[in-house]
Amino acid sequence: MTEPTPTSTTPATPAAPADAPVVPERPVRAPRPTPVGTAAVVSTAGVMVSLVALWLVAQLLVLSDLAHDRAQAILFRDFRVQLAETTAPLGPVVPTGDPVAILRIPAIDLEEVVVEGTSSGELLAGPGHQRDTVLPGQEGQSYVLGRAATYGAPFADLGDLEVGEPVEVTTSQGVAVLTVTGVRRDGDPRPAPLAAGSTRLTLVSAEGEGRFSSLTPERTVYVDAESADAFPAPPRAGGAIEESERAMATDPTALPLLALYLALLTALVLAVVAARQRWEALLVWTMAGPLAMALAWLTTDTVMRLLPNLV
Repeated sequence: MTEPTPTSTTPATPAAPADAPVVPERPVRAPRPTPVGTAAVVSTAGVMVSLVALWLVAQLLVLSDLAHDRAQAILFRDFRVQLAETTAPLGPVVPTGDPVAILRIPAIDLEEVVVEGTSSGELLAGPGHQRDTVLPGQEGQSYVLGRAATYGAPFADLGDLEVGEPVEVTTSQGVAVLTVTGVRRDGDPRPAPLAAGSTRLTLVSAEGEGRFSSLTPERTVYVDAESADAFPAPPRAGGAIEESERAMATDPTALPLLALYLALLTALVLAVVAARQRWEALLVWTMAGPLAMALAWLTTDTVMRLLPNLV
């Protein structure tokens, strides 16, 4: 007797209840069309403008401090070598941007390298020495300007200094210790003329009132520090400084450079628009993103030069 051949059976799928809701299948989303013409230009330009605006905010709040710290580290290294090799500048003529002194104020925990020049561009690196005055510590009147809000804000707490606190200056001639004799604002009386053989260092910054006082200064603050022991000052030929080197001045020489960077950003926008007609947006922005960020950095750094030099 022949045995029956077993047959394989597939379990039946249980039927859905009659009252179960019917879930429609999700339709396949069509790929987003690539912008063309005016839409492409507007889309790409909007991304670029947003990038520059965000970078400007980041530059003011974070990146400027990093740039200041890096510049100060380089200046400290170079100036210490100059001091050791007795090649540090003595004056009266020093190239702008070169280090001329180390300023220390323990009361506000300040230690900064002072550079030559007080335009907005020079003060990106640190406090600047006003070129038409003697170097700090030398016989006579010296001025040093510094920022109150951005790029390390070295002079943010300048107005908190009190009479009698020490101010130390290291130059090619040695270390001079001065004593704060007064803190004044716009409109306050100037100090009395200096006695022969004395030195006065006036530190200059800005201050204001309110939540964003550091970014919207309303007045200039001056701190005078003096010492009866001064280093001799070399003869000076005299002359006046540029308007852009005075307190709260801007640097209009940065306008041509700003125009160049804006032109490069415009060219990049057009290049991205053309590239997006051939390649995917992700690939295009992966290639163009680093260049866009570099141009944004240079653009915002140049914009900072057009702002008041004490901000």
